[in-house]
Amino acid sequence: MSHNRREFLANVGRGMLVASVGSTLAEDLGLAPPALAADDSERLSFGAMEPLVALMEDTPATQLLAALMTKLKEGAELRQLVAAAALANARKFGGEDYEGYHTFMALAPAYHMSRELPKAEAALPVFKVLYRNTNHIQGLGGHNHEVLHPVVPLALAEGKSGADALIAAARGRDKEKAERTFAALAGGSLDQAYNDLLSIVQDNINVHRVVLAWRAWALLDLTGKEHAHTLLRQSVRFCCDEEQHYRETALRALLPTLLDRYKLVSQTPGEKKPDDAWVDQLGHLVYSSSREKAADAVAAALADGVSHEAVGEALAIAANQLVLHDIGRQRANGNAKPAGSVHGDSVGVHASDAANAWRNIARVSDRRNAAASLIVGAYHTAGQAGHLNPQPYPLAEHLDAVKDVAPKNLLAEAENAIKAKDQVRACALVHQHSALGRSDRAAFDLLLRYAISEDGALHAEKYYRTVTEEYAASRPAFRPRHLAALARVTASEYGYPAPGVDEARRLLRRGA
Repeated sequence: MSHNRREFLANVGRGMLVASVGSTLAEDLGLAPPALAADDSERLSFGAMEPLVALMEDTPATQLLAALMTKLKEGAELRQLVAAAALANARKFGGEDYEGYHTFMALAPAYHMSRELPKAEAALPVFKVLYRNTNHIQGLGGHNHEVLHPVVPLALAEGKSGADALIAAARGRDKEKAERTFAALAGGSLDQAYNDLLSIVQDNINVHRVVLAWRAWALLDLTGKEHAHTLLRQSVRFCCDEEQHYRETALRALLPTLLDRYKLVSQTPGEKKPDDAWVDQLGHLVYSSSREKAADAVAAALADGVSHEAVGEALAIAANQLVLHDIGRQRANGNAKPAGSVHGDSVGVHASDAANAWRNIARVSDRRNAAASLIVGAYHTAGQAGHLNPQPYPLAEHLDAVKDVAPKNLLAEAENAIKAKDQVRACALVHQHSALGRSDRAAFDLLLRYAISEDGALHAEKYYRTVTEEYAASRPAFRPRHLAALARVTASEYGYPAPGVDEARRLLRRGA
């Protein structure tokens, strides 16, 4: 993703730098101390996008969906509504609010879900997430107390890389310095700024840390790269905040050691395409091993010339196995996550979303960060299988229980199982449907319906998108596993309808 430096300066820097001239001059003259924001009273403004962004922040949630329908009738596109919601979310929460960043991370998945639907229904998943976004913004005061403000770039020290400068600021728990350092980096090459940012994303393992970094990058296709700094600086703030509470010191020592031991920074990425058994074996090793052993195995595979895609597929398989082996929550975790459930922030869903993000980041980053992301992805996924079922669902007995269902009736029976919250049967029926070579698109259509209608404890959209992406990139032998996992999670999350969806359906029917 190349980006013209002059264009980036003109677009990203225009509002930020113009807004900061007064504070910069004052600081240079010694009249004011260094400040993270040029002035707390100043707001970020998004130019031509600002009216839509303001609508997302300032409209009462009860009036939002009708307002969005009006915008669509006036010619607005869904991608513009999603882009405006992303900017409103970033300005309000800055990557520092749990529900806020979960909603931000659901925006691009909801847009992609819309593209799988008939035109008359396409807005439904987007409206669902935009309602959640505005409802939470309104619940915390609308445009009051916004987190992101214009920031004064910091002059970078000569001879010090952007990555090193960010690491030093983040590990030093100096959010102001990290923010200003990234603002300076964002004034240059976007690709390089993102690669520098990845140095602190890889510094700890946290699903939100990596998924936020990936989804922010993915949203640039909708917002335009002129808003890159706004979206990506959320990750800087998240990483600095997490440093206050948790440091993955073992990973910080291990990653550079593996990169050096296997000469992965200097080595050209390999193109070996191993067979299904090899990929399955590496996936099982990552699933079942310690974090250190899994990271070493992935580094060794990369050094041996195995393609990034094959290694990434093994990570996806390992994470998928965490869903299929999950014993379910041992006790209720909130009203929407009862005992036995596997949706929301379960070990498997989190691992799958994280592995997907690491894999996507490896696809768009430089040689060093591509290798590092796959190594950290293995470290992140491994070491979590200790208390899970020894065998994955569906077990042989589960498949035996559905073998007499007529192939044409498998999905109808799967829907009944979903509505009964019968994870085992739903998983077995969808796996059987796929294994028999019947239409996987039909299975996705069924599961998409409930990924939209159900709340999913903030994870329905992300996980659905994770599975569709991994399925598309998967070898045929592994595809039934991905569908079975999605069916299991869908049955788990059923029964908790998402706020705003019924109203959105009514408005879309009237507008058809």
